Amino acid sequence: MVMKQKILVTGANGQLGKELVAAAPRFSQFDFIFLSKEELPIDQAERVEEIFRNHHPQFVINCAAYTAVDLAEEEEKLAFRINAEAPGILAAACKDHDSRFIHISTDYVFDGTATIPYQTDAVMNPINIYGASKSEGEKLVLALNPSAIIIRSSWVYSSFGKNFVKTMLRLFRDRKEINVVNDQVGSPTYAADLAEAILQIISSGQWKPGVFHFSNEGVISWYDFARQIREITGSNCIIHPIPASEYPTPAKRPAYSALDSSGIQQVFGIRLRNWKDSLNACLLKMKNPAV
Repeated sequence: MVMKQKILVTGANGQLGKELVAAAPRFSQFDFIFLSKEELPIDQAERVEEIFRNHHPQFVINCAAYTAVDLAEEEEKLAFRINAEAPGILAAACKDHDSRFIHISTDYVFDGTATIPYQTDAVMNPINIYGASKSEGEKLVLALNPSAIIIRSSWVYSSFGKNFVKTMLRLFRDRKEINVVNDQVGSPTYAADLAEAILQIISSGQWKPGVFHFSNEGVISWYDFARQIREITGSNCIIHPIPASEYPTPAKRPAYSALDSSGIQQVFGIRLRNWKDSLNACLLKMKNPAV
């Protein structure tokens, strides 16, 4: 009897983690080990080592992260521990145990001064603590495990967890008018599409280390995103476009953070969906979870 290869997923209760749980039955050639942050605190090297000794995974997908962008400005040490030191611990453990490592990063490693989608080799220059912690995590991962794959994504949303789409749906129900920033531009990513892409990479049998970008196709503003959510749901809420200067936040956001995802398409044959199609799919799933 041939033993199935094992895929260990950290941060299994987050948006991406839950989408990987949902996608797993379509990849029955693997055994999955889904661990929440409570079951595997990735910043604790002893616990990480114990999990590796007990499970011997062939692949590790790190979905665990500190994602509270504004709170990170106050909790810098915690953000760096979870987003930088901990991925380094996982990367080193993967190397020691001959496991292949996929680490998830973010568009916020960039400063937002670009005018065309960021290439994977663009210089990282984060403008907030969250982005700085993720940038440092990338550096540690590649330094400690050069055979790792890093996938940067952007504007991630899902039917699970807290995200922009869910916030808009709540505001549409509660208010007649809202303001949404129209001068921050990027590309949304449906976490279900990202989960599928990650598992396709693992299933492909070809492992190409390095940094890749993944988002849905299209470059839009948050205002454009909100309008499309309203259109699909048939809400009557009035949406006013405002500049980011009228909606100050503790953490600065990149004005432009669209990602060039051509590399992941060319190397692994991943197909990107248009952001509107993916948003439709997500909202349909929210309306009818059985879909």
